[in-house]
Amino acid sequence: MIFAAPRRFGQSGAVDVNHSHTMPKLSRRTFLAGSAVLLAAPAVTARGDDYDVDLVVVGAGAAGIAAARRARAGKARVALLEAGPRVGGRCITDTSLFGVPFDLGAHWLHFPSSNPLVTLASTAGLEVYPAPRGQDVRIGPRSARDSELENFLAALVRAHRAIDEAGRKADVAAARALPGDLGGWQSTIKFILGPFTAGQNLDRVSAQDLARGGVRDIADFCRQGYGALLAKLGAETRPHLSTPVTLIDWDRRGVDIRAGKDRMRTRTVIVTASTNVLAAGKIAFKPEVSHRVREAWRELPLGSYDHIALMMPGNPLDLQPDELVFEQSASERTAALLGRVSGTDLHLVEVAGAFGRELTGQGEAAMVDFARGWLTSLFGPGVKNAIKRSHVTRWNEEPWVLGAMSAATPGNADARRALVESIGGRIWFAGEAVHGTKWGTVDGAWESGERAALAALGQMGMLEKPKPERSSHRSRERQHERRRRRRRRRD
Repeated sequence: MIFAAPRRFGQSGAVDVNHSHTMPKLSRRTFLAGSAVLLAAPAVTARGDDYDVDLVVVGAGAAGIAAARRARAGKARVALLEAGPRVGGRCITDTSLFGVPFDLGAHWLHFPSSNPLVTLASTAGLEVYPAPRGQDVRIGPRSARDSELENFLAALVRAHRAIDEAGRKADVAAARALPGDLGGWQSTIKFILGPFTAGQNLDRVSAQDLARGGVRDIADFCRQGYGALLAKLGAETRPHLSTPVTLIDWDRRGVDIRAGKDRMRTRTVIVTASTNVLAAGKIAFKPEVSHRVREAWRELPLGSYDHIALMMPGNPLDLQPDELVFEQSASERTAALLGRVSGTDLHLVEVAGAFGRELTGQGEAAMVDFARGWLTSLFGPGVKNAIKRSHVTRWNEEPWVLGAMSAATPGNADARRALVESIGGRIWFAGEAVHGTKWGTVDGAWESGERAALAALGQMGMLEKPKPERSSHRSRERQHERRRRRRRRRD
């Protein structure tokens, strides 16, 4: 049932932005001993069943790291198992490719005023700064004039309002909600609200789901990289890397987790794998989860969103640091540009949605060729010689991710609710797909991980009871006065 022989369960390491270090090989004896020392929690026994841990967290992305940290703070014994070779999930920073921090996945810290990761970044000694407001819009080889930019922004506001109104009435495709005439900005707005925001074309996105996500035009950046922050936070959880969970076998007494030939017995489990990984059946459940949950995985598919990273020294495009650029496009074969990332020579051409998926499927050479041609059409022929190095991401090909962010299909905006509920009080789901309003964001994943951990701790009876509030100063004065009166009466 649990580690029949003391074989290695998985080699684990805490991944930093620049390097990783290897943790000792894991056997049942070393795991249990290490857990006891680290977490100072007693062994838990129920109905004669011995548990290796109180909680297994599957996946060391933002949701998994948040869940593991919160459960450990509650004195639970936790094992964080990650299928890949590093922590961060869809949030990874690389510094070796270009010599500067390059976020291969998520880069924007959305909702900075309420984003817990902004505070954690400061605590971790990383620098967070506001992303510039607004964007440049190119019309052919020139920037839009002030009047043209005003028309674009007005059309974008109209489109947002139309989707919000449609979402309040019925759960239709967001594309159906758009006004008929957006003054020549139709394709651009479709790209911004669909592929750029949700990783999907608007005909595949629920208007209700998109409306609940709100306007995300205020964000921060982390100078050292969003993935660098997740790596720091994840290192504290001592994750077990390259340990793909393949079976979750549960009943009313507990859960058996299988990873390769090894097994672990736990009281509860939090699954943070992406909806595409779950829908692909990469993790089996015994007994099988309900039809409602399986449908939710399929109704919340990950879209496509990738970076074509270009090193262009000397600012040949004459851009400000972190300048965001769109174009007035005539088709869906368009992109966005995030120029001079954190003031460096790194530029990111963002391709997404159906066109992005098609392009990434053609490979790195085709992606770089598109970026070179697209930038040339906007900034002139000098771009070709300005590109010194390049690298692309292809998240659709990552075996334990299979895409970018989730977006509800038309008619299925409420599918996220099916993933919030526990299965038998033993299994919880967490991740950006489980957050009703902050889906597609790292902080949404983080919040859902913390929420799942609290639910699991509550189910196990491990939540501390709130301490009674201390008496106020006035209340203490009244108590003292009553005592003085009693003493006077006795005297």
